[in-house]
Amino acid sequence: MPRNVLVVYKKNFEEVHDRSLENIRITLDKLVRLDEINVGYTARETVGRSDFIDPDLVIVLGGDGTLTSIAHSVDEHTPIMGVNSHPRSLDENGSYGFYMGSDPSNFSSDIELVLNDEAIINILPRLQAEIITTSGNRIKCDPALNDLLVANTHQYQPSKYRIQRGSIDATQYSSGILFSTFQGQGAWFRHIANIEGMKFPFDEISNHYLCVARDLPRLDRLDDGTYWDWTSDSTIITSDMHRGFVVSDGWDETHFTRGASITVSINGPPLRLLTFRENISDRTKQWIEN
Repeated sequence: MPRNVLVVYKKNFEEVHDRSLENIRITLDKLVRLDEINVGYTARETVGRSDFIDPDLVIVLGGDGTLTSIAHSVDEHTPIMGVNSHPRSLDENGSYGFYMGSDPSNFSSDIELVLNDEAIINILPRLQAEIITTSGNRIKCDPALNDLLVANTHQYQPSKYRIQRGSIDATQYSSGILFSTFQGQGAWFRHIANIEGMKFPFDEISNHYLCVARDLPRLDRLDDGTYWDWTSDSTIITSDMHRGFVVSDGWDETHFTRGASITVSINGPPLRLLTFRENISDRTKQWIEN
C-alpha cells in the first residue's frame, strides 16, 4: 500500500482547476487524519526531480500535458495516478485526458482502490534517446511517453543526418525525425504520417515504435522504412547539423552538434500508470489487430 504521496497539480489560476484541487485535498486530508498516508503538494511549475525521490505514489492533477510534463521524472517503480481536473465530458473546452484514469467525482473511490492495491496497473513503454558526443560523452535524454523529436534547432533549416536501422543506411534532408510510442500516436504522429486504417498486432505494442522523417522530399518517401516505419530495432542518427536537439514529449530539449550520434529505442524505463475502469489499451482498441 502506498504511504508517501506526492500531488502535482496544474496551477494557472483558473477556477475549475482550483476547485478540483480543493476536492482532492478534502479526500486526502481525511486519509491523513486516519494516519493512512502522508501527502505533499507541489505545483507543476515549481516541481523538481528531487521531489520524486521519497513518494511511492504520484498523483497528477490536470490534463495529459500536465502528466507528460512531469512523467519524465517518475521512475519505473513508482505508480502514477492521473486525475483529470477539467474533464471534457463536463465541458467541451475541457481536457480529453487520455492518460487520466480518474477525475474529481471518482477520486474518493479510486484512491481507496489504490491504497488497497486494487487499481489497474498499466505498464507503458517509453522512448529514450542516448546522445554520444564527438568527445565521447554519453547523455541520456528524458524518456518519452508520447513522442520524441530529433531535429535541427533552427526549424527553418533542414535537418541533415545519416539514419541507420536494421538494413537501412541512408542520408536524409528532412524537417527531423518524429518517433512515437503506440499509445502516443494520436498526439502528433497521425497529423504527420498517413497511417489511417492501419492496425497493429497486440503482442507488438509494448516493444515496437513508430517513426517518420518529417517533410521528406516526395521522391524520397519510399515504403522501405526510410520514410516511416513500425519497428523494434533501434534507430541510429549521425548528425550533419551545426546544432540539433532531442525533444521528449514536447518539453525538455537536449542539444547536440555535428558529428554526434543519437540512438533512439523503445527501451526507456516504462511507466506504471494506474487506471480504474478500463485498461489504456481499451482506449486504443480501434488501432489493435484482432
